[in-house]
This record gives sequence, structure tokens and C-alpha cells, in this order.
Amino acid sequence: MGNNLLQGKKGIIFGALDKNSIAWKVAEEVYAEGGRFVLTNAPAAVRMGSIKSLAKELDCPLMAADATNEEDLNKLFDLAESEYGKIDFVLHSIGMSPNVRKKRGYTNLHYKFLGKTYDISAISFHKIMQLLYKRDLMNEWGSILALSYIAAQRTFSDYNDMAEAKALLESIARSFGYHYGKKAKVRVNTISQSPTQTTAGTGVKGFDKMYSYAELLSPLGNATAEDCAKYCVMMFSDYTRRITMQNLYSDGGFSNMGISKELLDALSLE
Repeated sequence: MGNNLLQGKKGIIFGALDKNSIAWKVAEEVYAEGGRFVLTNAPAAVRMGSIKSLAKELDCPLMAADATNEEDLNKLFDLAESEYGKIDFVLHSIGMSPNVRKKRGYTNLHYKFLGKTYDISAISFHKIMQLLYKRDLMNEWGSILALSYIAAQRTFSDYNDMAEAKALLESIARSFGYHYGKKAKVRVNTISQSPTQTTAGTGVKGFDKMYSYAELLSPLGNATAEDCAKYCVMMFSDYTRRITMQNLYSDGGFSNMGISKELLDALSLE
């Protein structure tokens, strides 16, 4: 049972695929807090995933849309506008690397794949906001979030070209956050989440070891998908009206750690 933090607020949630998806957990938490929304994902993801069952459970509209395609986005925004008028929140939970999927290492990237990585994982965020901005579809004090990872700032040997994609994503949030704040008091932020056992996350080479490493290093342990969803609810709420252009960490303290006793013990260095 929620506290109605989002009562009366309407939005769009991109990226729910299955019950392991952070966007799926966000949708459940937002709904529990009184928010209503359109669910969307790429056409192939809608076909292969279980998002239809989530839309049925939460009694919300669902539309397949390619977030890199402006025509698809405009149709999605037409639906949202017809359902709700102006909206209050947007979640961008989209990321995919063809190089990762094809198991091409960082020093052997296929550059057409790299362009697709950027387009899907970061430039789509700009496309979404640019269309919302031009259509004046966000209410004042609205909140737009994208999910990131600390590989945008630090090197993780097997995170591949997704590291650059996340860095670009965070830069877009800062730049668009300025313009959207000046235009309509809309805030734009990214949340840098712990390694999380999602379909996308577990596709990264060595994910299990990355997860264990972060768990040993973080004083509070890895933030779960549910933790991230609650953070998103807070960021969509009126309690965070003047937080914008920030990269916010939901990582149990990982981002400020150097080494921990637990990790040293695991490495048998003591």
C-alpha cells in the first residue's frame, strides 16, 4: 500500500520487459503511489517479453514504439495526450549494445554497431525529450529520469561500448535539463544504479563477478531493482522539485568506496 505520493500524476514508462526489469518495478511502485501511465517498449520487446501482462494487471495503455524512431514516438505521445493531456513524469530505461550481443570486445568494435548502441541507449533520450519539449507535453515541475551506471565515470573492463553510451546519456540529461528547466521547470536527472540482475544487465560479460564485487565493496550492499523503483517514485514526486541536471547514485555507497575489508578478505590479501 502506497502513500499516494504520485496521486493525480500521469506519465510514460519506457523499457519494461519482464519481472526482472527495473522499469517493471518502477511501474508497480508508481501505480501503488497513485500515478498512472502509458507503458511502452520496442515492438520486438513487446512481442517477446511479458509487458502485456503488466499492462493488464495495472490497467494501463500499452503501445509498442521504437524510441529511436520519431514517428513512433509521436504516435506514442498522441496516445499519452489523448489519455491524460499533459504528463508529469517519464522514465527512460532503455539500453542495448549490438557489440555486446555479438560478443565483440572493446578493441574490436564494429562501428555501425557502435552507432546503434549510442542511438538506442542515449540519443533516444534526447529524441524523447526534444519531442516532448516541442509539443509542450510536460506539465511544469515534471520529472524525467534515465537509468545509468557508474561505468560512465569509471572503467569496467567488460562493460564495452555501453560505458560511452551511459556517459553520453548523462551529458544529455545535464544539457537538456538546463533548457527544459528554463522553459517549463521540468527537471531531468539520471540514476546510476548498482549492478542489477535484469535481462540487459546479465548480458554483460562477467556480470556475476561484477555483481559480487559491488556487493562486497558497498557498505549497504547492492541496491535492488525495488530500491531503484522507490528512488524513481521520490524523483517523480513533488518532494524533489528543485533537483535537476544530476547523476544520482542508487548503489549502496559503491561510488564513494575505494576498498573494503570484505573485499580484501575475499581476495585473501590480508
